[in-house]
Amino acid sequence: MTKTERAAFIEQRLAELYPDTPIPLDHRDPYTLLVAVLLSAQCTDARVNLVTPSLWTLASNPRDMARRSVEEIDAIVRPCGLAPRKARNIRDLSAILVEQHGGRVPADFEALEALPGVGHKTASVVMAQAFGVPAFPVDTHIHRLAQRWKLTPGKNVQRTEADLKRLFPKESWNQLHLRIIFYGREYCTARGCDGTVCDICRTCVPERKKPVATKK
Repeated sequence: MTKTERAAFIEQRLAELYPDTPIPLDHRDPYTLLVAVLLSAQCTDARVNLVTPSLWTLASNPRDMARRSVEEIDAIVRPCGLAPRKARNIRDLSAILVEQHGGRVPADFEALEALPGVGHKTASVVMAQAFGVPAFPVDTHIHRLAQRWKLTPGKNVQRTEADLKRLFPKESWNQLHLRIIFYGREYCTARGCDGTVCDICRTCVPERKKPVATKK
């Protein structure tokens, strides 16, 4: 298979497996999605979804959250790790949203990435899932799978994102990145597949006999 053929097969197979692409993080609006994505760094979506109901009870909008102390926020989000940095970022970005954006999450990459704790991947998730802007958020798992499927040499996540955007139609990006996440969690896990086990790995690279060592 050529790289283009692999991409076409992957897109078709994932669409068959996951015709629906629900957003894994529970949220109410762009603001609660932004906070949930920030909390998901080095934490599972399942754990974030357990924590956020209590956080929304404390404050569910930028104005209310900006009035809360870091200690109050941290007491709730600490199970998500990286405490109290995440709590401080949530409080600080909320204040910035109030002061600079009228209390609304901006639908703009540059403005989002200027917020505390919000990098390109987080901004991409918010732009794709809250505002429907084509984006291809690449986390560690997508980065690893793209290497296993020989869609990218995997030098870094920036290169992987650029390679995936070139390979797949722009209108498919928002659904496709979720489908890759779903497939990775179910079939091509870090422990369950080493590049030689799951259906997509075996189909895309049938000649592979040894485990593939992916780059981070």
